[in-house]
Amino acid sequence: MKGALDLEKLPKHLAIIMDGNGRWAAEKGKNRLFGHKNGIQSVRAIVEESARLGIQHLTLYAFSTENWQRPKEEIGTLMRLLVQSLRSEFEKLLENNIKLQAIGQIETLPRSVQNELLHVINKTAINTNMTLTLALSYGAREEIVSATKKLSELVKNNLISPDDIDESALNEHLYTQQLPDVDLLIRTSGEQRISNFLLWQIAYAELYFTDVFWPDFREKSLHSALLNYQQRERRFGKTSAQINA
Repeated sequence: MKGALDLEKLPKHLAIIMDGNGRWAAEKGKNRLFGHKNGIQSVRAIVEESARLGIQHLTLYAFSTENWQRPKEEIGTLMRLLVQSLRSEFEKLLENNIKLQAIGQIETLPRSVQNELLHVINKTAINTNMTLTLALSYGAREEIVSATKKLSELVKNNLISPDDIDESALNEHLYTQQLPDVDLLIRTSGEQRISNFLLWQIAYAELYFTDVFWPDFREKSLHSALLNYQQRERRFGKTSAQINA
């Protein structure tokens, strides 16, 4: 897609479903581990480019609640790669003034992952250039159920009334309570599913699906997605005439 990016019209919150590591590796006659390792290179490239462009929030779907069903060997490898990546990318996060945070059932992750996450999250907490959020052991349905239970407890203990429950109240009990709604959701690898990712937060997001496998998704692919986003009319339920006015 031709054209230059308008840095004044970038999505405030970009979310990405990083898909296709395994199929990318299979096409090259390699195992899934090879794909995951190369996928990390794309993570580094996209995080740094997003920060350079001025995107304020980037959320990456790194490991879903459903991913626990994968072979134990693959899960173990993914967890080791996650720890290694947190350690190796720590200085880059500081250098680029990026704040790291994580959403999901973090308590279900191996202790080594939790410790490394906490370390990097604490050390980058004051960074202001961009917030990088990793969705780990994350599922949107579980997130919404969890928020509903918290609100139910408040009602049960007479701290709020049922009439106090609205979109804002529910949003305050989601993992993403400190993040704005998603403006653009990208999924790589040709699949056109949401896969239980940020179901509440993408209510009015623009969706972009690309056939590019995640290990091949680099700066050029990101720019194409952003250009596509900038050519869309975001109406939020209004008419084109209302938007133009």
